[in-house]
Amino acid sequence: MLRELRPVVSLVIVFTLLLGLVAPLALTALAQLVFPFEANGSLIRVHGKPVGSALIGQEFRGPQWFHSRPSALTGTNAKGQTIPTPYDAAESGGSDLGPTSKVLISHVAARIEAYRKAYGPGPVPDDAATSSGSGLDPDISLANALRQVRAVAKARGMKAAAVARLVRRLAARPAFGVIGTAHVDVLRLNLALVKRPQA
Repeated sequence: MLRELRPVVSLVIVFTLLLGLVAPLALTALAQLVFPFEANGSLIRVHGKPVGSALIGQEFRGPQWFHSRPSALTGTNAKGQTIPTPYDAAESGGSDLGPTSKVLISHVAARIEAYRKAYGPGPVPDDAATSSGSGLDPDISLANALRQVRAVAKARGMKAAAVARLVRRLAARPAFGVIGTAHVDVLRLNLALVKRPQA
């Protein structure tokens, strides 16, 4: 009996060490070597201190900042009540509201009204009125960023043309010119604004 069990136990130990220790350590080492930025959370650092991730959106308040796509993430407070927790990296998800939902329609209408109040009349980009499926989108469309230029420039005492050039310089273009849309990482854009002189 013991003779029959010995190979089974040996195989369990070998494969546990191989797949539970050696393989993960090898993949971690390879990732650190080939993709160190991505392997460490795509963290963006300022003076050596992490200020956010290139993969996770943040909430920016005030007219001097470009604003991220709305986040529909919610959590629960100590009293068990549902509260908004926008861009909470500990969770991910959308509102799960269907296109005929009155709640969704009212949210979109409120966002459109707020957007036009902040950035003037005219068409509102889709990503400014709707929340993302993950609630964590770090990017906004180039159209959305360009609509925000005038208000950000005014709040910072900068020329709108200079801010628009910065937006266009930081914009990521569609892959191969056709896959996806032009978009801008909001955190990187706001950090670039901080580095620029007020002009």
